[in-house]
Amino acid sequence: MPDIYKKEWALNPGNLNSFELIKLNTDGLDILEKLNVFKKRGFTSISDEEKDLLKWAGIYIQRPRSEGYFMMRVKIPFGVMTSSQARILASISRDYARSILDITTRQSVQFHWLSIEDIPSILNGLTSVGLSSVEACGDCPRNIIGNPLAGIDPNEILDTREIQQEVQNFFQGNRDFSNLPRKFKISISANIFDTGYAAINDMSFTPASKFIDNEVVKGFHVYVGGGLSAKPHLAKRLDVFLRPDEILKVTIGVATLFRDFGYRQNRQHARLKFLVADWGSVKFKQELEKLVGPLLTSGDDLTSDWNAGYFNGIHQQKQPGFHYFGLSVPLGRLSANNLIELADLTDKYGDGMIRTTNSQNIIIAGIPDSHAMSFLREPLLRVLTPFPKTFKTHTISCAGKEFCNFAIVETKKYAQQLSHYLDETLNTDDPIRIHVTGCPNSCGQVQLADIGLRGIKTKKAGQIIEGFELQIGGILGPEPQFSTNLKGFIPADIVHLVLEHLILYYRVHRKDSESFHIFINRVGVETFQTILNDFLDSVFNLKEPRYGS
Repeated sequence: MPDIYKKEWALNPGNLNSFELIKLNTDGLDILEKLNVFKKRGFTSISDEEKDLLKWAGIYIQRPRSEGYFMMRVKIPFGVMTSSQARILASISRDYARSILDITTRQSVQFHWLSIEDIPSILNGLTSVGLSSVEACGDCPRNIIGNPLAGIDPNEILDTREIQQEVQNFFQGNRDFSNLPRKFKISISANIFDTGYAAINDMSFTPASKFIDNEVVKGFHVYVGGGLSAKPHLAKRLDVFLRPDEILKVTIGVATLFRDFGYRQNRQHARLKFLVADWGSVKFKQELEKLVGPLLTSGDDLTSDWNAGYFNGIHQQKQPGFHYFGLSVPLGRLSANNLIELADLTDKYGDGMIRTTNSQNIIIAGIPDSHAMSFLREPLLRVLTPFPKTFKTHTISCAGKEFCNFAIVETKKYAQQLSHYLDETLNTDDPIRIHVTGCPNSCGQVQLADIGLRGIKTKKAGQIIEGFELQIGGILGPEPQFSTNLKGFIPADIVHLVLEHLILYYRVHRKDSESFHIFINRVGVETFQTILNDFLDSVFNLKEPRYGS
């Protein structure tokens, strides 16, 4: 197939890493044509190069690599699926994935334990209901996230569903943008509480307004260059105001700049955030306008706070007489039967949709006043409750070394035990967010957490010990900041005691209803470092720590 666009970077192959050299001749989407061959010939027929390209089909080899199982990520655009789509996902989970599936922090769904022989059948099942795993991974636009309440949200300034769908339709399978330097993450939300996590995406749109021709026009501001991983960057806001009908052209423009000018020499330095950091927001806007034409300057920012993806409880929709229910899914893990029951419940009581959140939870909406109490009495709501215990619902985890080849510690089971311990011992309603991640790639988004735990290892007496490093104070919204690392290795078997100690200190010394984040900013990270040092000294020297001092 001839190139659709000129690969400017091909003119200097010396500046390309080894994977970019492969991509010069093979588009990632080409791997889709080989899936039926792999099905016939089996796992051992797949070359190392082809295993890397399978990411464009949305699949990774899971741990242990030698056993030949795959993880598959399925896009749930903007976090909204129909009951029919949910039933297909449940049937895939039941038939091929040992009856489990995970909700991710980007509102997608992941399967595990898949065999290459089953992948074509799974893709056919997804296609039958308008779902896809294609480009859920790989160097291409990923699942577009947004406000899971779009269209029903009392706190949105615009209904973004048509905009999101337009952008999704343009980029899905588009070979003009299937060979980017790295992944490209887009967020579109008009909710005033930053439900789209604007500061950590490659490109984000947030609610704004501007006085134009004697009237207030509702639209968007634009952020570029956010991202986490080992070198996190907060996105930079461009001096731009967009009307809703300008979203697609500007997204295409930013993706084009990333494609043509993004770095391809070192994959660890290839995300858009590095280009934005080097160019700066002024130059980036200038280059963007060369592609899309003049843009209006910024208007009034309408983002007022941050909802970290938590919608637990019962809430009024903007449609009078209807409610949405935020249900807690501990650590985002569902069984196939759970999902089938959710599909049945949304058809019976709600609008036929299931909505996924960045906090790995579920929303069922469109429930009329007259059905609310009946819905609450359904048995599933004792499992996926709208009124969960604090730490059980505010703890997030990546897949960990149970499945992920990058992770160096176990996370989900550990996070489950940790949240249970804190709920039982502290019995608090304070919404302290705990994020657990198994490696520096930050799928668990530790930089956003009140308390983040990043898995690390150390050697003691000739033995490898799993543990965590601690980060505190992350937040997004109008004044985003990443969490700060505290020095010190914390063995996994005492992390629950460390967190209990720090949280008790907060509860004793806070002022009135001061949040954990505000408390950290007031007393200083250094205070927590000292408390952590003293606690670790007391544990290893068998002294008694005093949280109230």
